[in-house]
Amino acid sequence: MPATRYSKGARVRSTKVPGRVTAAALAATVAVLGPGLTPVTAVAQPSDATAWKPPPLDSSTAPPDDGGGHGSIAYEKSKECVKRKLGATVQVQNAPWGQDYLQIRQAQELAKAKRGSAGGGVRVAVIDTGVRAHPGLSDRLEAGGDYVTATGDGTEDCDGHGTEVAGIIAGRTGPDIGFTGVAPDSRIVTIRQSSQNYKKPEKTAAPPAAPSTGAPPPGGSGQPQPPSQSQSQLPPSQSGGGPAAGTGPQQQGGSGGRQQGDGEGSAGTVDTLAKAVRRAADHANMVGGVINMSVDNCRSSAGGLITPGERNLQAAIHYAVAEKNIVVVAAAGNKSEGCPQNDQADPNQPKTVVTPPWFSNEVLSVGAIDKTGGIADFSIRGPWVSVAAPGTDIISLDPAEGSSELANQTIEDGKEQTIQGTSFAAPYVSGVVALVRAQFPNLNAAQVMHRITSTAQHPGANGGRDNFVGYGVVNPIAAMTAIVPQEEGITLPGDPPPDNSLPELPTKNWTPMVVALAGTGGGLIALLVTLFVVHTIRRNRPEGGGGTRKPA
Repeated sequence: MPATRYSKGARVRSTKVPGRVTAAALAATVAVLGPGLTPVTAVAQPSDATAWKPPPLDSSTAPPDDGGGHGSIAYEKSKECVKRKLGATVQVQNAPWGQDYLQIRQAQELAKAKRGSAGGGVRVAVIDTGVRAHPGLSDRLEAGGDYVTATGDGTEDCDGHGTEVAGIIAGRTGPDIGFTGVAPDSRIVTIRQSSQNYKKPEKTAAPPAAPSTGAPPPGGSGQPQPPSQSQSQLPPSQSGGGPAAGTGPQQQGGSGGRQQGDGEGSAGTVDTLAKAVRRAADHANMVGGVINMSVDNCRSSAGGLITPGERNLQAAIHYAVAEKNIVVVAAAGNKSEGCPQNDQADPNQPKTVVTPPWFSNEVLSVGAIDKTGGIADFSIRGPWVSVAAPGTDIISLDPAEGSSELANQTIEDGKEQTIQGTSFAAPYVSGVVALVRAQFPNLNAAQVMHRITSTAQHPGANGGRDNFVGYGVVNPIAAMTAIVPQEEGITLPGDPPPDNSLPELPTKNWTPMVVALAGTGGGLIALLVTLFVVHTIRRNRPEGGGGTRKPA
């Protein structure tokens, strides 16, 4: 399949394509697996081992469904959307290494053998920069809403990020192409919530004041007019100072992905993210589906407070999980100047908080691994990380308008780079969740989350969990085939113990046995005395028989 180059921050393909990698394949045996394991740290636990956890839920703060409304801020396009760049083309036929590593094709064959499809009937809401109608998705793409422009429906992807995310979940290609989405029979519901190519409009400067004549100027009061609603600013941060909290796509580790306080006013706030989650949960036929969020907000943990936007997001996620039976998956976040790594001495006292991953009791938070199977250096660590998945050297659908091809590189700051980030680890997990939901339609959201974490390849840490990869790298085949005891009603350590007490033994009369043993002992003593006497008599008899002994 021809590949293309394109400009203006768009995705670019080079002639160097990652080859098919044979990584250490994940175990694919049918196993008996225990319940979720307890977080562990490499240092002594603090006095309050749960200090990192968010405050209790206030479900009353969940925003209402606004029908995919467009927020309170009208954004304006500040950059051109991604475009194809003319130039040399190459063939991108190889499967991404991550697909081989996770044995995606084998998992799809298992799904088709049992259900006739790979994720059929499951909807995955992609809350991102929008998803365009790429031929690999167009017959399974549904408009869900737009929180960037007043006239959009979520099917414009000016940034190119959301289309790549959706491609990893549900993309389809021809039989001669190695790439495939994890759940290519699932449907994508696109909700645009974030964009770096749209910004809040600049305030219009007031015209110079006319010379005073003692009368107001024509058509006015003589005072500067307040800015219109379209000029309203982002709400101030409630996390202890600093600029407003914003969300941004988590793409290029170390450089890309807008974080809190970037000062650029790009489209997307935590408030609109909460509204987008509520909108996704109420979208038609989303019950029993999946929400993928590869957009995060990163802030300092100083003060330990939850912001109003975060509280709304927490309540919206709870609504989706508890009321609509939806599994929520989120990228763990990327290290950057605005989002420092959690490398402090006590991992249970993080200096950086990332939402939505912070709400890990109802969110599958996904870190990124590289080709070695180790954690990618840009992947934000934390006690909320649930699992990990491939997040480097990504291949996905080309997001450029009009393209039917694939992309494996991007341009950032004028430089060609491979596509990477926890943004692209999250959709691997969302795709696996779609397969599991189709395979086990009777499992609720919490049970699906438990199946994903229980079947992951646990790290070599005490308790089978760490703050790098959580419960481990997701294992699609095990997630679809393993026997999980809690689903079968089997009680394991950590659950309330069953009543295993034995009935009391009946009272026994030991007298006959005592008498018998005493008689046996007495007989044995009599026998020993008899043997002693006989032996003594024999020793005292004269030699030679019964003759008379002669004097010496």
